Amino acid sequence: MIVLHGGPGACHDYLLPLTDLSPSIPLIFYDQIGNGRSTHLREKAGDEEFWSVKLFQDELDNLISHLGLHGRTFDVYGHSWGGMLAVEWAAASPYSANLRRLVITNSLASMDAWRIGIAVLRKKLPEDVQGAIDLAEKEGDFESPEYEAAIEVFYKRHLCLARPWPPEEVQAALNWFAKDPTTYGTMYGPSELTITGSLRNWTSVPILSKIKVATLLINGTEDEAQDVAMQPFFDHIEKVKWITLDNASHFAHVDQREKYMEHIRAFLLM
Repeated sequence: MIVLHGGPGACHDYLLPLTDLSPSIPLIFYDQIGNGRSTHLREKAGDEEFWSVKLFQDELDNLISHLGLHGRTFDVYGHSWGGMLAVEWAAASPYSANLRRLVITNSLASMDAWRIGIAVLRKKLPEDVQGAIDLAEKEGDFESPEYEAAIEVFYKRHLCLARPWPPEEVQAALNWFAKDPTTYGTMYGPSELTITGSLRNWTSVPILSKIKVATLLINGTEDEAQDVAMQPFFDHIEKVKWITLDNASHFAHVDQREKYMEHIRAFLLM
């Protein structure tokens, strides 16, 4: 199973709990272009034309070709942004003819649907936290202590529920964003709550019906990927199963690690 990490730019480290699935399910981890152990392109910061979904699709095709997977079947797993990439790739790549099963977790089918879910979660935050976020967006200052404290409140509620905070998986992703924010900043924005990058109008809804393989969807009840963001996957992919884990957030693979792995293992080995 090829593992597509989120971000963009979060790198594979935060998904290492997936090794619970091995050896029965062989895994391929890689860092996508722009961060981690792959090529960094800081000079391309802000270049929305360069940082396209197509770039990452092509890089995935290159990986499949390099590893010689084009002659055999394989599975693809995508978390968050990785799920967005996975459905784009599955609907368009010639190599998707070798795709056996697809796993999409804690992801979104369109930015419009994602915004709806995020807006609902924002309204449930304490008023002072909402105020700090609103002020940062108004003034364009996303580095103030007040904003960073407000974002941490949101992250503790909807990014990962595990304590002590931050769990090592969250810290791993945040570390890569801090080391090189090029891809995340250009494609997404300054934080999970503010979408200003090249993905701001992204949608996969028109292409989802092209995906014909069995697909597993997973999100959490406290997930920033609310049901509204996942619903189009369920509505438009032909063969699909959807599981929502209780007491789980965006890092459901950390919050409910055992149940999360059980569902993926059962789906892939059935």
